[in-house]
Amino acid sequence: MTEVEIVRPGGGTPKFVTGSLLRHILAMTAAGAIGLMAIFVGDLANIYFLSRTGDDAVVAAVGYASSLLFFSTSIGIGLSIAATSLVAPALGAGRRARARRLTANAHVLGFVFSAIASLALWLAIEPLLRLLGASGRTLELASVYLEILLPTLPVLSLGMTSAAVLRSVGDARRAMNVTLSGAVVNTILDLIFIVHFGLGIEGAAFSSLLARLVMMAVGLCGVMRVHDLMGHAKIATLKQDVSPYWRIAFPAVLTNIAPAAGNAYITYAIAPFGDAAVAAWAIIGRITPVAFGAIYALSGVVGPILGQNFGARSHTRMQDAYTLSLLTMAAFTALAWVILAVAAHPLADLFNATGDVRQLIVFFCRWLAPLFVFLGAVFISNAVFNTLGRPHFSTLLNWGRATIGTVPFVIWGGKLYGAEGVLAGNMVGGVAFGLIAILAGYRLIARLGKTLKL
Repeated sequence: MTEVEIVRPGGGTPKFVTGSLLRHILAMTAAGAIGLMAIFVGDLANIYFLSRTGDDAVVAAVGYASSLLFFSTSIGIGLSIAATSLVAPALGAGRRARARRLTANAHVLGFVFSAIASLALWLAIEPLLRLLGASGRTLELASVYLEILLPTLPVLSLGMTSAAVLRSVGDARRAMNVTLSGAVVNTILDLIFIVHFGLGIEGAAFSSLLARLVMMAVGLCGVMRVHDLMGHAKIATLKQDVSPYWRIAFPAVLTNIAPAAGNAYITYAIAPFGDAAVAAWAIIGRITPVAFGAIYALSGVVGPILGQNFGARSHTRMQDAYTLSLLTMAAFTALAWVILAVAAHPLADLFNATGDVRQLIVFFCRWLAPLFVFLGAVFISNAVFNTLGRPHFSTLLNWGRATIGTVPFVIWGGKLYGAEGVLAGNMVGGVAFGLIAILAGYRLIARLGKTLKL
């Protein structure tokens, strides 16, 4: 059946196939960074308010729980990547009817797959926490936190998919509003539930639950009411689209859970050094995405820009977009390092950190932060591979980083230098994989360039 193309009111040339690439990158990244950093600040607020209790067990519980939540969030991100990889090229090629159909089906499939994953993780909460090293009161607190939040993965997945579609159409502001609204709600509710009512870790969980519902509502409103990009999901088209969707989503999910697996291993490796070390790791895990939020946002921008130019068969702009993204990422990393190095002790004071917790936070901020540039290179290259139809490249790269580039370095570092060695081993192990990612990204774009010229 031939699709009838729907002309977008006021539409025309797709946004990213003309104009300054650097301006597109910076504008989209700025909007995305505000939204992402806002939600990371919301997560940081959970840790901040809980850390003021002076109870390392509570903060450590969030650290253990976060390792599993990282898995669930990574699944949602992987599913949203599939939406970008399908919708952006369709928009770039001017096939709006196809983009509407893919948008609808991506939301349905994302909800179904995330619901299955959510149930599987929820049923295995306690065994997984014990595997990570949680025990006693810390185990009980982490279990409560996860029992409340894990069932909301399908809601989070819908919000992420909607944000991905909004980025694909070039609406950076509304994509930002999806995460920004969730962050604002999360922080306000933290003040109410944790500070005012004294609900502790349960209050933090309920804050995040309600924030995810708000994210979903804002995202769907932008896709459906503002851009009219949500077609009608039909069984016939769903059957047609499930295969191309799954071909991207499955490796993309595997790619995104690789860092979660690496993160879980680091939690396991640092657990023998006590609740203080796990608490420090939990705080670092919240500081990092706030400090490097622009890089996370940038990695979400590369896909739509490359996708539209790939659909428009513009090889030169694809290559330039990749180069400019890498240079922008390096500049962001340098700026974040300077800020973290200067603010290391004030950050430790903010979380009421003393002793080993304080030492580990300062060590990360001053000596390990610049190595994030190599992780950033992996993030951006992942977007290239996923968008250009080679998601298995991302899968291999990320699992290599999470295993070969993590385990031996963490083991060696832990034996020689304790908890500091665990943190250092994790960052040092990523250097080679960042360089490999850059080389592979350029080779793929060059190879596709030859095809586009035929």
